[in-house]
Amino acid sequence: MSVSVISDSFFTLTQTLKTDTMLKMPDAKKITALLLKKYPNPGIALNFSNPLELLVATILSAQCTDVRVNEVTKTLFKKYKNVKNYAGADLNVFENEIRSTGFYRNKATMIIGCCQKLIKEFKGRVPSTREELTTLPGVGRKTANVILGSAFGKQAIAVDTHVLRVSNRLGIAHSENPDKVEEELTKQIPNNNWTAFNLAMILHGRETCAARKPRCGACVLYDECGWPEKDKERI
Repeated sequence: MSVSVISDSFFTLTQTLKTDTMLKMPDAKKITALLLKKYPNPGIALNFSNPLELLVATILSAQCTDVRVNEVTKTLFKKYKNVKNYAGADLNVFENEIRSTGFYRNKATMIIGCCQKLIKEFKGRVPSTREELTTLPGVGRKTANVILGSAFGKQAIAVDTHVLRVSNRLGIAHSENPDKVEEELTKQIPNNNWTAFNLAMILHGRETCAARKPRCGACVLYDECGWPEKDKERI
């Protein structure tokens, strides 16, 4: 076989593979539309009535279920009604009140310190920008995005374990780094749907695309999903 024939064959194969890859690229906009059709009004699972309560609940939710956090805050929010109550809380007492959420010593220190800083630097109010929120003790980018999206109605994507897992399985993200995944998603998802997409992804991750036993056969995103294991899980 001549060199030219081999070259032509290789070129044809390369182009075919490239075309197939392009055809299989997931459509983030379509995925968003399908998710929001299934979850037209997605909401956060944490109970709260104001930004301060969501701030506290989100800090408590680290390495803890939302159900457990809601059980704790049901009582906590009745006792601590404002930022001054938290800022002046007795550390040992507060630790015991949130003990069941785990890592309670760190969480107590962060919440009390956070509220003290709110009084000192933000006139007792929870700030509504990511830059300001992330200056607070215990508030990283994910927590800030949760507050921006659910307490202030701004558009933000908070990459938790569900969003990280599902977006990588779908093929619309390609990293285990939450910040990098957030960057990838914000480039693909229409910016007026960031928060709704985020909340719907969390629900989808809990109800369908679970970590251990995903229900691929019941998944509304099956045809759009690029996960190689989906056919095995469908059986």
